Amino acid sequence: MEKFLIEGGRPLAGKIKVLGAKNAALPTIAGAVLSEEKSIIENVPEIGDVFSMLEILKSIGVKIKFLGKRKIEIDPKNVNPNTINYNLVAKIRSSVFLLGVLSARCKEFKLSVPGGCQLGARILDPHIDALLKLGVNVKKDNKFFLVKSKKDKKPKREIVLSEMSVTATENVILASVLSEGETTIYCAAVEHYISDLCHFLNKMGAKITGAGTHTIKIKGVKKLFGAKHYVMPDPIEMGTFMALAAGTKSKITIEGFVPEFLRFELLKFKEANVKFKVKNIRDFDKGWGYKLADIEVFPSKLKAVKKLHNLPYPGLSPDLLPIFAVLMTQAEGVSLIHDWMYEGRMRYIDELNRMGANAFLCDPHRALITGPTKLEGKDIKSFDLRAGATLIIASLMAKGKSEIEGAEQVDRGYEKIEVRLKKIGAKIKRIKL
Repeated sequence: MEKFLIEGGRPLAGKIKVLGAKNAALPTIAGAVLSEEKSIIENVPEIGDVFSMLEILKSIGVKIKFLGKRKIEIDPKNVNPNTINYNLVAKIRSSVFLLGVLSARCKEFKLSVPGGCQLGARILDPHIDALLKLGVNVKKDNKFFLVKSKKDKKPKREIVLSEMSVTATENVILASVLSEGETTIYCAAVEHYISDLCHFLNKMGAKITGAGTHTIKIKGVKKLFGAKHYVMPDPIEMGTFMALAAGTKSKITIEGFVPEFLRFELLKFKEANVKFKVKNIRDFDKGWGYKLADIEVFPSKLKAVKKLHNLPYPGLSPDLLPIFAVLMTQAEGVSLIHDWMYEGRMRYIDELNRMGANAFLCDPHRALITGPTKLEGKDIKSFDLRAGATLIIASLMAKGKSEIEGAEQVDRGYEKIEVRLKKIGAKIKRIKL
């Protein structure tokens, strides 16, 4: 267990770079196991969830080699699901991708129920129902899934997802690429993480069309090959750093920004009167068509956004809703924060109130925030990954010293966040309990 010690109340300045996306790296790493040949993945963020996923793969016989900073080689020639580390599987949510990957390579295996942040009831029914249509039978036995896979030789399969889940869409894609015939996914999620995964799988020899739309088609192939891939930049880091700059009234340049990933969020930043400038737009030959840019954020007098709620892409990302919530504590007026997806995620509101925010929790899904209010440093707790980032921003905005318990939660999604923030002037350090 570790804590962050933060002394806030002062503006920051300088440049901070966006690293690889956690939500793209994890399914890509899992997808590399679909081949028996080596793949090389670049721009892999050095974060807790990635390290846990790599250890899980090692436990089933996958060879992992670090070729340099954020660059790994994956050799999945010999896979044995019987030796899997169940404790690690139960630790991270992204281990759910092994349902799709191992069902494509193995006839039968056992898997712990995936873990992750406790955000509420995060059901896996869309995954299990969709996999059943591919011939994968998943039964729950206490804290384990018992999985039996048989090749479905139907020439055409249609899968309608019961919700537009990013991970369920990715899981079906992973399970389908080595199946005979054609699989069509309706009501697919359209987030860029899915496009990134499909781009990688197509380089491996898969035949996937429709990524970025709600209808994805996969023509099964008999074999996949090794490939080289560069993980897309992280949209959640982009939004986090913009809110940090605006909330601390700082002039910060965010390097490696992809404006098209955050079109809706940029609109909401404008509504909040955040002043920023997009510059240095450039092509990026390692991606799949998106352009990189830098965004310069300036000190601004913030205005409340009357209603903020998460939506499937291209709407507001669920992972950025807490980030907007802390920003609204410094905005003139009243904002409604509505998280309709997760009934357990808004526990950070109590921590903000302890720091001096004027936030009323209407129910487990909604909060009214009235601003601006002056925040004061307190001893607070991070309950999940995004709440941790939210409280770091709050502590840097607040006057005085804060201690944030649960630094390891933040490590799951942000690489060495205290080191990167120090470079732009933040007074932050990590201590072990």
